[in-house]
Amino acid sequence: MLPKNIPQDINVELLLSYFPKGSCKVSLSGLHKRNAYNDLLDITENNNGTLLLSIGRHSLYNSLPEFMFHPIDRFDNLPKLEEKERFAEEYEAQEQEKENAHKFFAPIDLMLLHLRIETRERLKIYTETDKIMIDILGDRITKEQRQNRFIRQVIPFLPSCKNIRGNKTLITLMLRKVFMEEGISIKVLDKKHEFSDTAPRYEEHLPASLDAFYVGNRYDEQVLTYIIQFWSEEECSTRFLQFVDEVEMLRLFIQDYFMSVDEILHFEIVKDEEPLRLSDEIKLNYLNYNTNV
Repeated sequence: MLPKNIPQDINVELLLSYFPKGSCKVSLSGLHKRNAYNDLLDITENNNGTLLLSIGRHSLYNSLPEFMFHPIDRFDNLPKLEEKERFAEEYEAQEQEKENAHKFFAPIDLMLLHLRIETRERLKIYTETDKIMIDILGDRITKEQRQNRFIRQVIPFLPSCKNIRGNKTLITLMLRKVFMEEGISIKVLDKKHEFSDTAPRYEEHLPASLDAFYVGNRYDEQVLTYIIQFWSEEECSTRFLQFVDEVEMLRLFIQDYFMSVDEILHFEIVKDEEPLRLSDEIKLNYLNYNTNV
């Protein structure tokens, strides 16, 4: 079936990437040195169901010197009495030489076309995504962080870290999306946490009065806290500590790239379901008959 409504400015490498391998044949039928317009001249269907694409580009033959394939003085010194006949013979011979040269360079032309298609596919990740910007911003991301399943979903947000940084709403939306992919729900709270300062600052270190500082090494501060409501039998078994380490690595990553300098992020993993009790007057639990008590 012949495709219809193909744009005139479409690139053949782009068009061929949508067809299955082996479903198209290519014929170089033009002398274009550029492929910005009318790169595809015609499409016909062969008897075996394959498509023949006539491309308006020149072959490698057209880029090489003419004397490599044809005599330079071919039409010189023709006999005056047989000039028309000899001219026609020489012209036919030259056309045959052109056809033979195109057949000779056809495998090379096809190989170069496949290389351009492969190059386009490899460059697609850089042109259609923000990979270059991600690589620049995340040049210090370690191998362990890249292997973290949560951080892998956060990395695409790095190009927007300038807008997200310090914005609690955007950070919450980003984390909800990341945890939702793993079937985890989160709840946002501003909780007061007690911190311990191993090197408290006193008056003799800073030019200020003593009443401007709390004399001690413990203080309270409001911290943006995300309650992770998640309890999976698969995760919360022998792999539970690994799950906790992954969440902690995610916290440090978010702290570095998306939090303000003076803000602290905190994760808490909780289970809201009530535990199983042998005796409960409010909620009755029926044990199996073969339960050993």
